[in-house]
Amino acid sequence: MADRQRARPKIVEAEHDPAVAPRRQNRVNLFELAYERIEDLIINCELKPGRFLAIQDLQEMTGFSRTPVHQAVSRLADDTLILVRPRHGVQIAPIDLARERVLLQLRRDLERFVIRLAAERSSPTHRNQLLHVARVLRERREDMRGSEVNVLDRGIDKLILMAANEPFLEHTMRPLHTIFRRIGWIHHNHIRGNANVHTTIDCHLAILDAVANRHVSQAMAASDALIDFVDSMFDAMEREVDPSLLDCSLELLIIQPRRD
Repeated sequence: MADRQRARPKIVEAEHDPAVAPRRQNRVNLFELAYERIEDLIINCELKPGRFLAIQDLQEMTGFSRTPVHQAVSRLADDTLILVRPRHGVQIAPIDLARERVLLQLRRDLERFVIRLAAERSSPTHRNQLLHVARVLRERREDMRGSEVNVLDRGIDKLILMAANEPFLEHTMRPLHTIFRRIGWIHHNHIRGNANVHTTIDCHLAILDAVANRHVSQAMAASDALIDFVDSMFDAMEREVDPSLLDCSLELLIIQPRRD
């Protein structure tokens, strides 16, 4: 009888090691920080579109170790912001104006959906935060630079996504926002005139005011107006921006004059 009664394995609750969770959390944080740092370098074109480099180069530029940088590069490759070139390292995705103009149509539809959710679902806390950002934009409108607008733009995008209260949208919208934030940076820094920065600010103010006041139709119209303005950037960039700013690898195609 005893032989037939085999000992059953016991379910033992795993011991909680308080040191494990922080280490895991730190790894996640390092990955996110590395991703954000490389993303910033791409947006501000410190990593020029079309540039080839190695993972080690990114480690040196960001100060992060190989693992979080490698993880960040993998996500950025999924986002089509970095291209992995076997045996050649990685390449910062060049700016293809035709492709990104098509992606702008996708962003228009998704942005309208996000803005509508934000206007419908925003809590009093979200609305207060949106109105605070609107006040800052109005106070700084006349002297704000394009790089500063980019920083506030990222914050506004996060607030809108938080107000929309649909976590899936964050991962969907983030690469699109990054792609067009880089377009905006080049436009603001290489197209003459400060009116472009003012127009960008005014478009964002219209969105902030409408969402904060839960005016759904006005918020969606303001979103469309912002996308229309971004679309107009492409015409100016095609006319006025040096193609090597969109893909620095084109510089290698320039035939150097012969020296006799």
